Amino acid sequence: MSDQAQSIVIFLGITSVSGKFLTILAGLLTFYVFKIARDYARLKQFKGPSWTGISNWPHSIAFLRGNCHEWYADVSNKYGPIARVAPNILITSSPDVWMHVNTKPGYKRSDWYYRATRIEYRRDNVFSQTDNKKHAMRRKQMAPGYSGRENLHLEESIDEQVQDLLNLIRSKYLSSDRQVIPMDLAKKVQYLTLDVISSIGLGKKFGMLKSDKDVDSYLESSEEGLAMGNTALALGFSWISQAPFIGKFILPSPKDKCGFGKMMSACFRIVDERAASSTEGRSDMLASFMRHGIAGDDLRSEALEQIIAGSDTSAGAIRGTLLHILTNPRVYFKLQHEIDNAVLQGHAPSASQGLITAAQVKKLPYLQAVISEALRVWPPVTNIFSRDVPENGDTVVVDGENVVLPGGVCIGYSAYAMHHSEKIYGLDAKVFRPERWLESDPAKLVDMVRINGLSFGYGNFQCLGKPVAQIEIGKTIFELLRHFDLALTNPTRPWKIRNSLGLFAISDMWVQVMERVSCSS
Repeated sequence: MSDQAQSIVIFLGITSVSGKFLTILAGLLTFYVFKIARDYARLKQFKGPSWTGISNWPHSIAFLRGNCHEWYADVSNKYGPIARVAPNILITSSPDVWMHVNTKPGYKRSDWYYRATRIEYRRDNVFSQTDNKKHAMRRKQMAPGYSGRENLHLEESIDEQVQDLLNLIRSKYLSSDRQVIPMDLAKKVQYLTLDVISSIGLGKKFGMLKSDKDVDSYLESSEEGLAMGNTALALGFSWISQAPFIGKFILPSPKDKCGFGKMMSACFRIVDERAASSTEGRSDMLASFMRHGIAGDDLRSEALEQIIAGSDTSAGAIRGTLLHILTNPRVYFKLQHEIDNAVLQGHAPSASQGLITAAQVKKLPYLQAVISEALRVWPPVTNIFSRDVPENGDTVVVDGENVVLPGGVCIGYSAYAMHHSEKIYGLDAKVFRPERWLESDPAKLVDMVRINGLSFGYGNFQCLGKPVAQIEIGKTIFELLRHFDLALTNPTRPWKIRNSLGLFAISDMWVQVMERVSCSS
């Protein structure tokens, strides 16, 4: 064959391959355009920011900026109680719609969000599980351990860690008129919640308060993991971590010598030691999980998840509550007055008699109002908590009118828009004012309490750790304000904060702490 003939054959071959490639490319482009058009059309009745009908990028940018909770609120406030934030994602600020979504059979957790929260390769925990039946079964196995029914020393364990916090402050961080010793309150509170959850969850505390350091880099590793997961979800890469063959090499491993993998290794080591011994005589969450049939890799996964979720959420709630107290002198002094009076009147023990009990905390009306208001103004968890609408669609009621939700659409909620609603909480809804919980008429108060409780989830998706968090928050706030006077060292910039997957990474909450001499001591 001549050179010219060979050239013609090669040219024809290349042309044929190029033609096939262009045909495939055209087919993919057509499919993509059709999908965009279909998604846009079926949700066209829902308004939202520019481009959200055809692109995920506005939503992704909010994730990358670490302020998606504020963006969701802005969208909800501008476009109504059900608004569009992406081609196939809606968000609601209606409490009734959100409660309906969380209780009506057929709705399920959305894979696009919850699979991105998986800690291990293709292994679910109670938070990431999207199968309703499997999720319900796992909750049933875990609930007794969280409720305290099988964790008889729950409050005693929390008391021990709160006392460790008081001892740490008193031994290293007390300031005086002559010397200021700044303390990062954000970090100390995180140490507290990690020691609490490891103690009541694993039966062995990490000892962060005793050593005053991030033992085995748990805190640093957790924040790194959340940040990486947030970025991957925003860019649409989270599926890679679950992909065959390559996924297991991307996710952290307990074999790693640093980072999140090191945290996994330390946690798994404790779990394996416990699993090899009897649960008889043990009263902690891990023992309860084992007694209810959780074992092996599932036991490891649930233990690791509770450490991450249990510490971050409680720490966020405590820090948010303290920030609002410290930046509102009127509330600060009024709360300290209630604390002092509680001791004087015998409603709380003196400092020499020990820490206040959870039952006594519940009977302090202003403290309860302060906590409720802080959780309302600054919800510590702002996940979208996306749900898939049932395949055949659903109809919800919004402001007295029926609204059709197409099947397969994802719908989540905006915590900020809901809990800052003037319709629910009054014209000063964006203001921190605990008195609203003491002044409202009974019917309105019942509604406010019901809606505020959505911060902890609802129905079958309510946070299992809610009872633990409530005890931690109440005891910590009471004891800190009973023993110390706290002041922000930089009130104009009280902390650094970033939202990752709905959880807040908080740092540099520097305070000055002085010993308080009062009748409650």
